[in-house]
Amino acid sequence: MARLITRRNFLTGTALAASGIVLSGCDVFDFLGERENAMRQFMLKANGLTMRAQRALLSPDRLATEFTEADIRQPMRPNGVTRPDDIDYQTLASNGFADFRLEVTGLVDRPLSLDLEAIRAMPARTQITRHDCVEGWSCIAKWTGVPLQAILDSAGVRPQARYVVFHCMDTIERSLSGEVKYYESIDMIDARHPQTILAYGMNDMALPIENGAPLRVRVERQLGYKMAKYVRGIEVVESLAGFGAGQGGYWEDRGYEWYAGI
Repeated sequence: MARLITRRNFLTGTALAASGIVLSGCDVFDFLGERENAMRQFMLKANGLTMRAQRALLSPDRLATEFTEADIRQPMRPNGVTRPDDIDYQTLASNGFADFRLEVTGLVDRPLSLDLEAIRAMPARTQITRHDCVEGWSCIAKWTGVPLQAILDSAGVRPQARYVVFHCMDTIERSLSGEVKYYESIDMIDARHPQTILAYGMNDMALPIENGAPLRVRVERQLGYKMAKYVRGIEVVESLAGFGAGQGGYWEDRGYEWYAGI
């Protein structure tokens, strides 16, 4: 716990305290987007050190702490976008996501297109875990979904695959150059972790829109911004270079750590 508090204080107190900009529920320094900025380079080095240390000292299958029903004392606080205004998303939501399809592509032998019924028919996992946000707040909730490993096994991941990229339906930015939708990524170690699930249920109910319906990622050993909401596609890749600014996620492209382990 002491290391988690120290890490969070570093992120929110040192890197984020001077920010006056609030984006999608998280604060960020403008200068962290500058590639040559000294603070950004320091954070990137610390990021790599944290990942190497955790991977060297802890088992890849180590579980995040799980709690009991009695520990759920408040509704799960939404983070980031809470109601996408994209027409495609609103159309799917208006029909209860009956026409939704999860597309699994990239370095797989068998690309998949799965509706929610097929996803819910797969073996499920339920876990009560704590969501830790980079802003400093936490919430405990009960999540039900399909282990990502089961999806990957169904698709047949090729040996050269190193990362899983999550493509989302919520547009974060609109400009003359086009729309920017949220995306995130994790490596194959976290993708195959037992607690990494595509959640479609929360607290024994269908996942609410504000919490990411119809599917959101739960990566329980990392901070909340890694847990992409409104997931529409999974792409298995060898490199992250072709996505966004090449840093592996929307917030990472703007200075956040790619590996947000806690």
